[in-house]
Amino acid sequence: QVQLVESGGGSVQTGGSLRLSCAASGITYSTYCMGWFRQAPGEREGVATIYLDDRTTYYADSLKGRFTISQDNADNTLYLEMNSLKPEDTGEYYCAATRSRGICPLAVTFFDYWGQGTQVTVSS
Repeated sequence: QVQLVESGGGSVQTGGSLRLSCAASGITYSTYCMGWFRQAPGEREGVATIYLDDRTTYYADSLKGRFTISQDNADNTLYLEMNSLKPEDTGEYYCAATRSRGICPLAVTFFDYWGQGTQVTVSS
């Protein structure tokens, strides 16, 4: 059973940085897609995903250059480095995972496993 536990959220001012972590257990194959999603009041949206087998990454167009997704095999942890944060980045951030044969879309419905979320608040 896959379990995902996020941490690292908090409150920062505009222009600040945060690094989110997602401790994953139960992922025993490289053929997994993992990702970060966020939800403000409204729909959950994709932030970034990574296909573990070849490390291909995908980003929401509006976030390219500010956010970086990475994964450490040594401790099975997924990271999201967030820089130059803006108030519109405020929301609950979720880690997600699913088995995949090579695709890794920024689509909520593609993922089977979800963490409980961690809150990020950016103040102006």
